[in-house]
Amino acid sequence: MKKLVVIATSLIALSGFAAADIQAPPGSQYTSSRKLGRAVSNILYGFMEIPSQMAIKDDELGRKAAWSYGAVEGTNRALRRLGYGFYELFTFTCPTYRGTYKQPYERCGEDNRIQMNVADGLSEFPPELGFQTYYRYGRQQSY
Repeated sequence: MKKLVVIATSLIALSGFAAADIQAPPGSQYTSSRKLGRAVSNILYGFMEIPSQMAIKDDELGRKAAWSYGAVEGTNRALRRLGYGFYELFTFTCPTYRGTYKQPYERCGEDNRIQMNVADGLSEFPPELGFQTYYRYGRQQSY
């Protein structure tokens, strides 16, 4: 009887380790609804590339380059976002990019991050301008 209890306990313990290895596949966060959201975001907010690129060029190259090269580069990126946005809007129900719902523009970086620079391409979502905080420093209201 003692052997049976020890064997049953060890089998239960080992089966717990075997079940703990199940994970979500790498592309599970990219769904058709995310593709639709990315399309709407690129269509509505893609023009934010213009002031974003102007600010980047102002920091890197100066004010004259910001108003000339930055404006041209921002317009180029905004039009690319608009085109990708309409493409993804019409094909959001189909996994078009290598059989997945990932963005069709290439990613870069050592760890394959979404953040991109001008030479490598677009990020997944348009840039956000203005002050942005992730911390709650305000007072709590109690009603």
